[in-house]
Amino acid sequence: MNTTAVATTLALLLVANGAPIIARNLLGARAAAPLDGGWCLPDGRPLLGSHKTLRGAVAAVAASAVAAPLLALDVATGAAFGALTMAGDAASSLLKRRLGAGPGDPLPGIDQIPEALLPALVLRTTLDLGAADIALVVAAFFAMEIALSRVLYRLRIRDRPQ
Repeated sequence: MNTTAVATTLALLLVANGAPIIARNLLGARAAAPLDGGWCLPDGRPLLGSHKTLRGAVAAVAASAVAAPLLALDVATGAAFGALTMAGDAASSLLKRRLGAGPGDPLPGIDQIPEALLPALVLRTTLDLGAADIALVVAAFFAMEIALSRVLYRLRIRDRPQ
């Protein structure tokens, strides 16, 4: 078990996932263009939904790139981490829309696992993560996201808890 790599990965996950929330609170409706361009699939449901914005994706990539050197990683790894986290988040939104869940509707597991698993798997060599480390990252992120979501909701930083 590489506890330093696990801690670094969890820190980057918190940065990448927190940046879109901070950007939304700072910018309001500005730059809130939907990542999917408002496109709907033949089932009539949006591809990703209104909560996945270009503003959020850019914030996640930028914040992760800035945070990476503070965690002894290079900027490119940080940016890639942020992009992969948002890709995992977008994949979960795609799945949620296909299941009929609306934007922001909580689906525990689906909301957390892809965004933690994708960057950990793709960057496992760079981050020095083994299989057990990745499993711990996903489990810990799941628990942290549920707990932090409730706190952020009570502080009126999030629209609703997970």
